[in-house]
Amino acid sequence: MAENVLPTEALASSEVSDRQLRKTLSFWELFCLGMSAIIGSGWLFATMAASSFAGPAVFIAWIIGGILILFIALNYAELAGMLPRSGAIVRYPHLTHGSYTGYLMAWTYFLTGIMVPVIEAEAVATYFSSLFNAFGSKGNLTLAGSLLVIGLTIVFFLLNYFGIKFLGRLNLILTIWKFIIPVLTFIFLFILFQASNFTAGGGLAPRGWNFVFQAIPLTGIVFAYLGFRQAVEYSGEGRNPQRDVPRATIICVLTATALYTLLQIAFIGAINWSKAGVNPGDWVALAGTKLASAPLALTLQNSGMALLVAFASLLYLDSAISPGATGMVYIGTGTRTLYGTSVDGYAPGVFSKMNRFGIPLWSLVATVVIGWLVLLPFPSWYKLVGIISNATVLTYVMGGVGLLVLRRVAPEMKRPFRLGGAGFWAPVGFIAAALIIFWSGTSEVAVVSVGVYIGLPIYGWIYGIRKMGLNAIVSIVVGILMAVAMVMIGYFNQAALGYTSAPATFSQFILFWVEETVAVIVYSAIVWFFSAQEKRHEIWRAAWLVALIQGLLLISYFTSFGPNGAKAPIPFPIDTLVAIVYALIIFYWGYYSGYKTEEISEILGQQSEGAVEQVSSAD
Repeated sequence: MAENVLPTEALASSEVSDRQLRKTLSFWELFCLGMSAIIGSGWLFATMAASSFAGPAVFIAWIIGGILILFIALNYAELAGMLPRSGAIVRYPHLTHGSYTGYLMAWTYFLTGIMVPVIEAEAVATYFSSLFNAFGSKGNLTLAGSLLVIGLTIVFFLLNYFGIKFLGRLNLILTIWKFIIPVLTFIFLFILFQASNFTAGGGLAPRGWNFVFQAIPLTGIVFAYLGFRQAVEYSGEGRNPQRDVPRATIICVLTATALYTLLQIAFIGAINWSKAGVNPGDWVALAGTKLASAPLALTLQNSGMALLVAFASLLYLDSAISPGATGMVYIGTGTRTLYGTSVDGYAPGVFSKMNRFGIPLWSLVATVVIGWLVLLPFPSWYKLVGIISNATVLTYVMGGVGLLVLRRVAPEMKRPFRLGGAGFWAPVGFIAAALIIFWSGTSEVAVVSVGVYIGLPIYGWIYGIRKMGLNAIVSIVVGILMAVAMVMIGYFNQAALGYTSAPATFSQFILFWVEETVAVIVYSAIVWFFSAQEKRHEIWRAAWLVALIQGLLLISYFTSFGPNGAKAPIPFPIDTLVAIVYALIIFYWGYYSGYKTEEISEILGQQSEGAVEQVSSAD
């Protein structure tokens, strides 16, 4: 066991790094960053994916999804006003629960940050594949389509390279366009509205209401809302973040909910079954038609009306602008996520180095290059969207927990925006995030869990050696064994991950669950044992997070969201009530696991010194 801890770096290093960021973004620029991220590929594809998955009742899923995201956003509104930081969402967990929790969230969020620009570029290529077959067909890209994706991400890189002021101004112009086009789209779709579509195929919810809820995480609904966090992520570069970030965040979610709900209702009513080539009410079959390549444009074209056909041509142009602008914003998000992990010590310091425009250059480069690797296993918008949604929402469980932890350990901290009824909204926001994950289904949760845990060795290799007092040889060897173990668990349990035609049997699933749980516990125990004694508590303070993931995974197998569907032992909606109770228990475990970290003490000290200086100046 280590006897000595490496010298602690200056606690104010993150503050010094943050001061290098350019604070130029106004309220409208922060709002437009959020709206630009929201109005991306989601509105172009999710209406189709959701309809084919759950039928006409799916418009209700958009409303529920918007409400759940609003519950989550409310918690971050106070946090962002109180602690404006670039890469904020990955940095709050470190401030409230220490390094192990912070790293798990940072790694998970980084994975999603690098995936989103790729999926937005995939959306552009997919829409164009309906015009040029060389790029792909029915939502799947060819080699040429993949090369187009790589080219687009290079463009995103260049637009981000020249700094946040340039990005903010350009995005402000693009967002006006991006908002007008969806509004005109649902207006024109309403011209084709047929009320009979809402009962075709067996009523409002022909596949059952559990599919309506499952559509929220799996078909791009949650993905379409995820852009709300941009104001939080760029808060360290705002002119007046304490005032502007909460307003921008909440208004973004409310605006998007209204827009998407109207768009979904209009699309369902406008479907022409004969032109689509499927029987009326055969919602599932829609996903296998050409309509999947460009749902909204082809629906308008199929009308044969000159005005709508002309507008459909404009949608093809927008299919490059909307996802393209969103990809541009999210390249910046991934960059700031890696920047935040570097500032917190989870990644090498080179990723927090700025270029002359105030942009973390090597974080930007790494975000683009690593994102290209996502194309190999996921050359399709439809295949990637559920994984991104779940992994991102997992990081959002920290909002409500962190809010109440800081209320308890740092009540004196300045709160320009104070959320009323936080004791209610914090657990509600946590439950909202947990339900979205739970509704995604057993195999989706399993895939996310593997993605989360496979990054654990990096914690030991970088942060553990530098700041936890871990012996380098022990950390390297144990990390390699953990990485190999997770790869093998994933490879030999493909049925549990949903990568086989037949769903996982009970014995296959339990074997996967036990192997994964044991691997995480053993690795964490070894890191705990070889860490400096005064640092050990940071390991067990993340136990609640592992319990949340593994608990939701286990419960989901026995519910209607597992492989047995309606035949599951715990039917819908009782299964959702079980998940709510479990999430509430974990929430309070997570709340009591939080503590007053050294970083929070340092921030409070700086605020106190600032107040004294202001008084002295006044005197």
